Amino acid sequence: MTNLNGTERARYVQGMFTRIAHRYDFMNRLMTGGQDVRWRKEVIRLAQIKPSSALLDLGAGTGDLGRQAFKQNPKAHITAADFTLEMMRAGRKTGDPPYSAADALNLPFRAGTFDAVVSGFLMRNVTDVKRTLQEQQRALKPGGRIVILDTTRPKKNLLTPFIWIHMHIIIPLLGRLISGTGDAYQYLPDSTEGFLYAEELAERMTAAGFKNVHFKRLMFGVIAIHWGERAL
Repeated sequence: MTNLNGTERARYVQGMFTRIAHRYDFMNRLMTGGQDVRWRKEVIRLAQIKPSSALLDLGAGTGDLGRQAFKQNPKAHITAADFTLEMMRAGRKTGDPPYSAADALNLPFRAGTFDAVVSGFLMRNVTDVKRTLQEQQRALKPGGRIVILDTTRPKKNLLTPFIWIHMHIIIPLLGRLISGTGDAYQYLPDSTEGFLYAEELAERMTAAGFKNVHFKRLMFGVIAIHWGERAL
């Protein structure tokens, strides 16, 4: 699946998330041992939103990041955007935030709309990382914050064999048993290993016009949070 490019890959990803939408949140909790909840709290903290802030949760899925933003700052203006209808439907069942259908490569928002743009597990799925970052940079106000939570290609270490077993055997098995879609959860390790190293994504962010770019690795180096600011 990860060898697909352009429109074919976009269609595959959209279809995959359509199939797993009904179990998406549960599988995230299970695969990460509940750690993804803590990661999302950290993403919103790094976004530094205020009561008057406009925040975009891009590739929002079921809206976990947007709901976390509401918890931390109930007066902020949150927009959740995704391009998979079933994921948005699953998110709408829980109420806020409001949703907007959107393609990350062509955002339907005016330049300088948001004080912060956050995303959770979006970037490794897009067909054009450069364009996606440029669109987020365009949608941000000068000085606005970008925060990205995603898997990252892990560097080899003593835990590499155990990480491989977890990603290539345990996760697909859980996917088949719980969601009935093992291929979707084989895509997870494949797309992670085919994605950028954390350092490379940081370089892409800088090239797209962001400054003060930083990142930190989590979960034995398989997850990373990146953050930065749009230049003034």
